[in-house]
Amino acid sequence: MAITITKDNFAAEVEQAQGTVLLDFWASWCGPCRMLSPILDQLADERSDIKLGKINVDEQPELASRFDVMSIPTLVVYKNGQKVNEAVGLMPKEQVAALLD
Repeated sequence: MAITITKDNFAAEVEQAQGTVLLDFWASWCGPCRMLSPILDQLADERSDIKLGKINVDEQPELASRFDVMSIPTLVVYKNGQKVNEAVGLMPKEQVAALLD
């Protein structure tokens, strides 16, 4: 299950988290974001070792700016509080899974 990430809980949920956090930068008006969302939810359900965080770029412009998000969907992977990977655009489940390893 995904959690909503905001500027207020980012440090606690992402930077201080142990393990893998997959951040999904999205917006409700973005078609590819809506297509990617169920893929991410399925992956999070299948893998107990990842935490899925969703960041609505319209509601959290500070976080979008911090990560230089110019296109959505953008996925960012953190491991033990450190950014380790990033990808932009709609992709199949296998490609998302590869980002996590």
